[in-house]
Amino acid sequence: MIRFGPAGIPLSCKGRTLKDGIEDVHNLGLTAMEAQLVRAHVQERPAEQEEVGTKPKNLPNDMVTEIVRKKGSKEQVISDLDEPIRKGDTLVTLTSGIAKSYHELRQLRDMAAELDVALSIHTPYYMDLVGEGELCFKSMDSIKWGGLMARELGAGVVVTHLGLYGEVSQRTSQKRIIARIGQLAKWYRKNGIDVPIGLELSGRQEIFGGLQEVLKTCKEVDGVMPVVNFAHYHARENGILREPKDFDDLLEEVRDYVDDEYYAHFSGVEHEGGNEKRFTSIKKGDLRFEPLAETIVDRNEPITIISGSPLLEHDAMYMKVILERVLAKRVSKETKTVVKKDRAGSR
Repeated sequence: MIRFGPAGIPLSCKGRTLKDGIEDVHNLGLTAMEAQLVRAHVQERPAEQEEVGTKPKNLPNDMVTEIVRKKGSKEQVISDLDEPIRKGDTLVTLTSGIAKSYHELRQLRDMAAELDVALSIHTPYYMDLVGEGELCFKSMDSIKWGGLMARELGAGVVVTHLGLYGEVSQRTSQKRIIARIGQLAKWYRKNGIDVPIGLELSGRQEIFGGLQEVLKTCKEVDGVMPVVNFAHYHARENGILREPKDFDDLLEEVRDYVDDEYYAHFSGVEHEGGNEKRFTSIKKGDLRFEPLAETIVDRNEPITIISGSPLLEHDAMYMKVILERVLAKRVSKETKTVVKKDRAGSR
């Protein structure tokens, strides 16, 4: 199936909750939406008396990421959200713009399934999995939180950027990314999160995320997949995506690393010297959607395309219209060919 949707709640949506966004996406005739984990932070609080014996994932007004439990003079950190809360426990709770509790996430999952809107999650845009400072640990936490939420939300992928090289060499950066993404993928498996971590291609030379870097990480680590941001790749490679074959070559190169379905971002882009300057609407800039639409029709493989354009849902709908036009022309052409052959055979 080919799906289109916005990166976040549609701009035209009157409400600003994820529930409002899912409903609006459906009403617009779109079938995908990427929830943005941009305002997430955690805080600790003591477990309340009425919460004792309750599983953290069933709390109605909190999203618990961990239980901190004293064991003698030491503290035990528990990430199993089916572990009943005990008296004296400290709960680490997450506040985000997506939902207030896992119960709410499960309700949103059911609603999205009923409306046929495929959901995904994008971690904060400023991430650092290359450095060794506090931001690296916060970035890894964000990917963990995204996984916990994705599991309850029924999201298909947790998308993330990877960070700047800084003063670290490309080789060292690659080693660190593989090690840290490997730790996160192992943590996902340990906690029953059967959702891939999506590594998004980057659009600037100083940011880790070139095509080969991402594919090497996917090759080395189970449970991850490439996220093809066409605008980022186009900018980083000096405007390489022009003809259907260019898009086909790119999709073919990542094909072995996706599990039966591609996940991608598309928008217009301004770029210079191998670096993205800014996203634009699709009708601006030199990255056109029509060649990709032809490639999608030719390949006939499942793909979800998220609009990261400033016009967001408008350009998601625009891509859908372009694809339908390409498909209609292809069907019309094939029908005429069949009719022509039938007429020739009847003579």
